Amino acid sequence: MALNKNHEFEELNGVKCGIVEKNVSPERLAFLKSLLAFNGFEVIAVPSPPPKVAPAPAPKEGEIQPPPPPPAPETFTVGVTDYTFNWVNAIFGRQLKTQDGHFVTLAYWQQKESVSDDEIPYYEHP
Repeated sequence: MALNKNHEFEELNGVKCGIVEKNVSPERLAFLKSLLAFNGFEVIAVPSPPPKVAPAPAPKEGEIQPPPPPPAPETFTVGVTDYTFNWVNAIFGRQLKTQDGHFVTLAYWQQKESVSDDEIPYYEHP
């Protein structure tokens, strides 16, 4: 259990891991896995537990049974074996690089940009 929300860690597949993100899609998992592995981190991903839902009340006599809810989308919890890893510190401390040699920016990490433009500091972006 973490002391605060900014630095989470837990056991994934029996290994103590620093949590990178929770409830990520398979596409986001592939992006994070390739980026973090390129930077020398061992990435562990496990399926996220399904969300807890309250059971539907039993229908009364003469009522129509409502359709079952759709299944929850498949999501994953992503962690790295370096349990001291914090993605915020890694990005703003310029510790992560892309495969083309640029530093990872926040927009690149959030997949808002496909190319990391690290020439302009984050605080000067419009």
